[in-house]
Amino acid sequence: MTDVYIALGSNLGDRHTLFLQAIEQMVQRVGLLVRCSSFIETEPVGFVSAHPFLNAVALYRTTLTPEELLKTTQEIERELGRTTKSVNGQYEDRTIDLDILLYGDEIIDTPELKIPHPRMQERPFVMQPLEEVRKNLTISRDF
Repeated sequence: MTDVYIALGSNLGDRHTLFLQAIEQMVQRVGLLVRCSSFIETEPVGFVSAHPFLNAVALYRTTLTPEELLKTTQEIERELGRTTKSVNGQYEDRTIDLDILLYGDEIIDTPELKIPHPRMQERPFVMQPLEEVRKNLTISRDF
């Protein structure tokens, strides 16, 4: 079993219900939910929107490979109404966003998947809930 940290974000629809649905789908398809942070509301970053985000981080234990986990999170996003992915820093409103932040101690750098998430340290809306879930977080390398 591997510990994986997943960031959740939503700024469209019933954000709280979407979070609960995503968390439940992750339990059914990814593995054991160990902990989940508080849900925090934040302003959009990287684009202008009248819709604030709800953000959180959840820790799961999984037997899925990183590639299987990515495929599963993307399937859950589509099932919960996400129709497009952000490309080249072009962000937009979304019903749900599930980002793999950490997968055990692995470092993955492929065109499809980068772990640790390359921009997580720049994003307080990710780091604050991550620190809540993973006390005394230290990341010893620049990714």
